Amino acid sequence: MKTIKIPYYTSSLDLHIQEENLEAVINAKTDDYDPGKSETELVEEALANPIGTLPLRELARGKKKVTLVTSDHTRAVPSKLTLPILLREIREGNPDADITILIATGLHRPTTEAEQRRMFGDAIVDNEKIVVNEAFKDEDFAYVRGLPSGAELWVNKVALDCDLLITEGFIEPHFFAGFSGGRKSILPGICNAATVNENHSYKAISSPYSTTGVLAHNPIHEDMVCAARAVNVQFILNVALNAEKKVIAAFAGDLEEAHAEGVAFVRKLAQCPSVTGDIVITSNGGYPLDQNLYQSPKAVATAEACCADGGVIIMCASCFDGMGGTHFEKLIVRGTVDEIDEYLSRIPPKETIPEQWCAQIYSRILKKHRIILVTTYLDHELVRKANMIPASSPDEALAMAYEMMGKDARVVVIPDGVAVLAVKE
Repeated sequence: MKTIKIPYYTSSLDLHIQEENLEAVINAKTDDYDPGKSETELVEEALANPIGTLPLRELARGKKKVTLVTSDHTRAVPSKLTLPILLREIREGNPDADITILIATGLHRPTTEAEQRRMFGDAIVDNEKIVVNEAFKDEDFAYVRGLPSGAELWVNKVALDCDLLITEGFIEPHFFAGFSGGRKSILPGICNAATVNENHSYKAISSPYSTTGVLAHNPIHEDMVCAARAVNVQFILNVALNAEKKVIAAFAGDLEEAHAEGVAFVRKLAQCPSVTGDIVITSNGGYPLDQNLYQSPKAVATAEACCADGGVIIMCASCFDGMGGTHFEKLIVRGTVDEIDEYLSRIPPKETIPEQWCAQIYSRILKKHRIILVTTYLDHELVRKANMIPASSPDEALAMAYEMMGKDARVVVIPDGVAVLAVKE
């Protein structure tokens, strides 16, 4: 019997599995990577040696208004570490700079003050100017241009009304944008709902290039890069993290060049050959990304790449914050998976419903695989309405899966499905 820890909320759950059933345990190589330097040293070294731009302190000289875009409560960006360093760099170049921190929420709910204090620390919340993006407040946005997809680009005025626009974030595989980080701070981060919705339309999500690890010809990525260039992002700081959410690398400088180097680094550590299993067990990496069902398709899409046709996916996600967005909840429980997909497929890009993309991806996967959701927070009857099977522990879920697939079923475990890029060779 083997025991494997599966990330769950702020801790983990134990999975017990007979070794004869265990086909593979797939982990990203990030956990074994030793950068040989502290987190602070990595960030400061990246800022001192930017890729494709002048150092941040030089860019800040003579600038009156500076907007610094950071991530919200659903992301593990180590802002308590990075923001003080970025603010110091800006002020060393320009002590009188008027700096606004803009929290990129995309379509998520506003980040609370308590969450800001946890993410940034009391000193920043008490002493810095912070604005939270609210995508549904149309008056906060201004039109910039059309995007390659035909969507209109509307961006938060705080990012447009500045002399220097900076973003921070982290890079990991992303289930339809290829990779996170870089340009995503702008779109979807600080765009209005209409812009985000059309970028995430049924048509865009359906593209064969809109998938994990793919940037070339990815229509979602192409819109995002265009948006970030259009608002003149002059400097980015992106980090790579291990399973403990510790910085193992940092990349600073030009929007595309620095992001590309970060992507190459993360791809090298995250990409693994896919291993086929009748049952695939995974998680969203624990807190903060497992806080609701809306976020959970990220890891389910990784499991899909390793699951045999007709196989079972076991997803461990606390969902302590519930289903996620109200639109997603209504869509994911509106009928069978075929009915949901048929309904979504008829929605034109400009009429895209907020959060429909996660319902679309779930429907795609549920057409091929049964999904058992391990959650101790989300009401199990609601899980059933979402066309999934509820369980309270990985062991309970595995017992259910054996009943479906047979006691000799091959099991693949991907403890953190968000950190892994599974590729068929």
